[in-house]
Amino acid sequence: MDLKQLRAFVTVAETGNVTRAASLLNLVQPAVSRQLRLLEEDLGTELFDRSRHGMQLTSSGTTMLEYARRILNEVERAKAEIQPTEGPVSGIVSIGLLASTSDLLATRLATEVAQRYPHIRLRLTIGYAGHLQHWIEAGDIDAALLYGRKETPSLQVKALIEESLWVVAAPSAGLSHRRPLALSRVAREPFVLPAAPQGLRAAIEHAAAEADITLQVFAETNALSVQKELVVQGHGWTILPAVAVTNEVERGLLCAAPLARPGLKRTIVLAAPSSRQATAPVRCVVGVLVDCVKTTFQQGCWPDARWLS
Repeated sequence: MDLKQLRAFVTVAETGNVTRAASLLNLVQPAVSRQLRLLEEDLGTELFDRSRHGMQLTSSGTTMLEYARRILNEVERAKAEIQPTEGPVSGIVSIGLLASTSDLLATRLATEVAQRYPHIRLRLTIGYAGHLQHWIEAGDIDAALLYGRKETPSLQVKALIEESLWVVAAPSAGLSHRRPLALSRVAREPFVLPAAPQGLRAAIEHAAAEADITLQVFAETNALSVQKELVVQGHGWTILPAVAVTNEVERGLLCAAPLARPGLKRTIVLAAPSSRQATAPVRCVVGVLVDCVKTTFQQGCWPDARWLS
């Protein structure tokens, strides 16, 4: 097993086609097929189901893909860490963003990194906090924004922003930022919630339990876009950070209101693995990420929030 075989394997898995993979790798198709065959012989199992519809990963292939990506990422990190100090900072950096913050930060972060560190290739991964934490601990991403997380043996965190959670509904509900709603009033409506065990779901259910309130759950989803679309279509209300629905509220697709005291808040933190030393490119990009979060807050684009760092 060598890096050429792993690169060929990952590229074919991502494209689903040997011909497209060969083009991306600047190789001829037989060379890529040979690399795959050698890797399968070394592992003693088939990694792909080959058909006229393309290359589909077997169960063994799916398992191997996670390890292959991690190996290649670690090699890139090592190259970046030992590069001559007088040269430009370069390498691949993988950053995770919460789904609720991606619209606000993704473009700004990519633009700033490209301007300040043009030799760094940025990879952005969007997800819920639970998924992002798992990917950090697995080594798939270098750092991420999470929320409400305490430091653990495998994770170091730095608090950045505290934000309030708002009630969100279709425009016909007539919610307004000037009229906070009690959770007892909100509980009369059907709810669209993140699927368990997401942290936001846990926070909402904990608040309801403390108030001795039972929520009527219409639907659950692990996709923020689906959650918001169900609310837009009038299937139920939900609770989200205000920043997650700013665009939809401005366009008249949704309306929102803060929860009455004591309300619900969550803390956005910068998280990184405590088991790995950050490379120079990672440190650079993390610095840019913190700058982007702070600038976004200072420009008033992060509603009902408080800067902590």
